[in-house]
Amino acid sequence: MIKRAAKSLLLSSLFIGASAMSLAHAQDMVPVAEPTVEQDVTKRVRKAEEKNFLSLSVENDVLGGGTDQFYTSGVRLTYFNVNTPVPLFVDSLAESVPTFDLNDTTSTFFTLGQNLYTPQDIEIRANQDDDRPWAAFLYGSVGLVTLNDNHIDEFEMTLGVVGPEALGEQTQKFVHEHVTTSSPTPKGWSNQLDFEPGVVLSAGRRWPRFYQAKMAGLKLLAEPNINMSIGNVYTYAGTGLSFALSPDDGALRDKPPRVRPAMPGSGYFETPESGFGWVLFAGVDGRAVARDIFLDGNTFKDSHSVDKKHFVADAVAGVAFTYDRYRLAYSLNARSKEFDGQDDPAVFGSLTLSTRF
Repeated sequence: MIKRAAKSLLLSSLFIGASAMSLAHAQDMVPVAEPTVEQDVTKRVRKAEEKNFLSLSVENDVLGGGTDQFYTSGVRLTYFNVNTPVPLFVDSLAESVPTFDLNDTTSTFFTLGQNLYTPQDIEIRANQDDDRPWAAFLYGSVGLVTLNDNHIDEFEMTLGVVGPEALGEQTQKFVHEHVTTSSPTPKGWSNQLDFEPGVVLSAGRRWPRFYQAKMAGLKLLAEPNINMSIGNVYTYAGTGLSFALSPDDGALRDKPPRVRPAMPGSGYFETPESGFGWVLFAGVDGRAVARDIFLDGNTFKDSHSVDKKHFVADAVAGVAFTYDRYRLAYSLNARSKEFDGQDDPAVFGSLTLSTRF
């Protein structure tokens, strides 16, 4: 009986051992799932010593097409912090957006900006009925960025003014007199849109690792996005696809901030151990436009307006260099015709200087 029990115990041990080996082998065969964007970025951000980012973006046709027309200038100063508490009034608005979820990754950004729009010939003093209105937009905004699984959600509320109070005439004349001294003096600002407060609510979603490939020490990422804005300044819905090529050095690099209606990035970036990094990026965006005050004219009173195009597309290509705590990015942007009678697409450059601290 003892021999029989020992034999049974030995067989049981062999069976358990074989089962354990088979299970271990099976576990080795199962691929380990990569961390989601939320898991990866959250872990790395918590370890980062510097969580504040300040970016100054300047968009101007002189930096691209060398002209003074259409969307002629945009300036945007953005402060992004991954630990700033969410303002209560923005929290309430964000919760009303069905696709936006507040969680431990939610970060806040604040922006001050000014946009200028002119007709093709700025030396004509009289109103030009067949060209876009003179207009300026001075604004401030607060926004949220949230990581959720493998996508990034953004929400932004913008408040500002259109009209003489936006200081477009003073800004353009100062720049032409003291910065771009070869530029002609703008003469038609007396025809600009009248005063109007502006409100815009914007939301978007992008998938930063929708596709990624690595080879020869380089990494290629493809990022689709969807976005929309609602307000008396802008109302549109759009989608796009962007690509980024960079060294496969493990550093995180989000797109630099952009002036809307382009889909902006957060401005977040890391510096690789070598202290220097770079990224090439390009993309296309398209949007269906229901409202554009800079073409449709004032909302509540009669003003100069043109017949706008209801579909507008943007193409962008650029490069960003990172050194230590600083990043400099430049992109060339082409925007399709925005209104009937527009002779040429708009071409402008975008320059962004960012630092973290």
